[in-house]
Amino acid sequence: MCDKEALHESGLSSAPQGSRRRRVWELSHTCHCPLIGVGLPLGVLRKLVEKVTGGQLMHDDYEVHVGAVGDCLLRTPVAEAVQKELERRYAVCVQRFRAARTTAEVGAMWNAAVAAGDVAGAFWAGLSHPRCSAELEEKMCRDIHMVQHQAGACARADINQFNTLATGHARLERELSRLQQRCQALAQDKAEQAERHEQLLMQARAVAIGKDTEIHALRTQLAQLEAAVPELESRKRLANRVAQLEAREQALRAQLAELKAARPAPPPVKEEAAPATVPAPVEAPVRLVNRSVLCVGGRNGAVPGYRSLVERAGGQFAHHDGGLEDSSSQLDASLAAADLVICQTGCISHAAYWRVKDHCKRTGKRCVFIDNPSVSSLARGLNEAGSALAVQS
Repeated sequence: MCDKEALHESGLSSAPQGSRRRRVWELSHTCHCPLIGVGLPLGVLRKLVEKVTGGQLMHDDYEVHVGAVGDCLLRTPVAEAVQKELERRYAVCVQRFRAARTTAEVGAMWNAAVAAGDVAGAFWAGLSHPRCSAELEEKMCRDIHMVQHQAGACARADINQFNTLATGHARLERELSRLQQRCQALAQDKAEQAERHEQLLMQARAVAIGKDTEIHALRTQLAQLEAAVPELESRKRLANRVAQLEAREQALRAQLAELKAARPAPPPVKEEAAPATVPAPVEAPVRLVNRSVLCVGGRNGAVPGYRSLVERAGGQFAHHDGGLEDSSSQLDASLAAADLVICQTGCISHAAYWRVKDHCKRTGKRCVFIDNPSVSSLARGLNEAGSALAVQS
């Protein structure tokens, strides 16, 4: 029997004694495979072996694992490196297991680690513990074997789930790429549409500026034409007034024609009937010589009769319509120049009426108020005013 097998058999038969923790080469051979497989990741194990051998390994992961397991039977450089790495990596677990004083306590701590799912460090700390018996070592190997099976099943489930997620991820990436292309196309279309709208807006602004310029030029030309034609507003107002009077005259003529057509024929006149009497003309007052008479209000059609009556009496006639067509600002100047004021109360605005009354009251000027705008009423008012003026003179 070789030295390696003898040492292995002696390790199996010897029971743990004292407080010294066992080294990795002092464990049974059945513990080396799960201990290295669970305690050291494959990448870490490969680097550790390459460091010990001084070269890069060309073997696969399985061959490296089998070689490391075989080297741990004896105290080889690889076994010492594995021992050192396990002590460094799981120092916290080893320190926690030091609190166990009996084999039962070590087993309880191992069971708690298995239940918590933290078995790598606990497996090394439990196997190397001085109170770990052969029965506990066998139980730990069985437990770690089942844990590896469960881990493999979970790993396979994780791989399947990963593959499913990878397939879904690829599908989502394709969908995302398609949506990104669509968004880019829509963004390009919107940008082109916005550019077209901007061009149309600039054209509309240019047209609006041209219209504003044309409007300004036309307003300037209109102002020049209005300045070249004096009293244009007065002429417009008079033209409107003439148009209104013509329309009124046409309406009255049409009404008169209807009345004549509806009136019955007069009875024949007997030869012995007395001729109709012609009304005598209205006598004008004779005491208005060199007097200025202002007539405020009245009908426009009766103004010539007013003027004739005053001028036959030797007076100077002036007329103001009371603010209907003539400017109200001219009324004060007309009142100041008049010696006598005739106010037609029935054909005058309220503002002109109160202005006439206030002026005559302040200046003491004679003012005659006439309700009826007829020529005869004006004649009576002039007779009364003429008598008053004669008494004053």
